[in-house]
Amino acid sequence: MDVGERLKAIRKLKGISQRELAKRVGVTNSTISMIEKNGVSPSVSSLKKVLSGIPISIGDFFTLDLANIQPDLAVFPADKMPEVGNTQWSRKLVGAGVMQRLADFTRERFAPGADSGSEMLQSSGEKTGVVVQGSIELTVGFQVYELQAGDGFCFDSSRPHRFRNTGTSECELCVVNVPLPAKLHQPGMS
Repeated sequence: MDVGERLKAIRKLKGISQRELAKRVGVTNSTISMIEKNGVSPSVSSLKKVLSGIPISIGDFFTLDLANIQPDLAVFPADKMPEVGNTQWSRKLVGAGVMQRLADFTRERFAPGADSGSEMLQSSGEKTGVVVQGSIELTVGFQVYELQAGDGFCFDSSRPHRFRNTGTSECELCVVNVPLPAKLHQPGMS
């Protein structure tokens, strides 16, 4: 992979000049230029520092499909949202292709009897949502809740959780998962 060319393409997509990126991360303009021209090969920690000025995670930097990024896209037709679930638990991702989304927003559907899997889910951040139609059993930690259409939820998604449709009709949810920086999870931090 051409790290320099990739950095240049992502920087330009975000509308950031070399000078601005250098200023944001506290390096010289020539450092950014040298990386983009592959004159130097940055260490992982140096690359992370440079990417923090865009901002983009190192994972997104290496996996982002640059050919399909549409930074100015604001509308996502239902038939263009990628499916990130399975046949029993449909999850349509809103905003796919938008670089460095701040949150994952999904429209989820559970067939009768379907669930989010045999193992409890956990991720970093906060999960918030609302039941649009039907009903869903939500387990968070050791608490089990029965939610009906119109009911909402909000919890730290690092807590083990699970969704299960115990009803006889399809359940639809709208869910937002916002990743939170690790320092916000530390006790005593405000």
